[in-house]
Amino acid sequence: MSKIITSILAAALLALATAGTATAASGACLRVIVVKTDNVTNYLHELDKARTMSKRLGVAVQIHAYRATYAGTDTGELVVTIEYPSFQAMAEAQVKQEADKEFSSWLASLEKTRTITSDSIYREL
Repeated sequence: MSKIITSILAAALLALATAGTATAASGACLRVIVVKTDNVTNYLHELDKARTMSKRLGVAVQIHAYRATYAGTDTGELVVTIEYPSFQAMAEAQVKQEADKEFSSWLASLEKTRTITSDSIYREL
């Protein structure tokens, strides 16, 4: 199921990124994922693996993890941000990551250590 959603997301991102509009091609693109995990230290180590694999794949990405401290009912949540230089760069990264067996295997194993409670994409204006 997760692979189907990822494939649909990749196709949609690629279609939007290549639509030729200046807005879609300019400005940073930020994916914000809120997760629940029983072992934050282990999860942060897994994010280090993602950074290493992204570098190997030639994906320009900045990955950060935050603890929500002033967020109403979401206070205490773990928030991961993945920043790409552009919407198109995000779509291209998704294609590269999906095609890579090591990355795909890592992502599948990550599903055992976390639950995604929110997943959003923001584009810089």
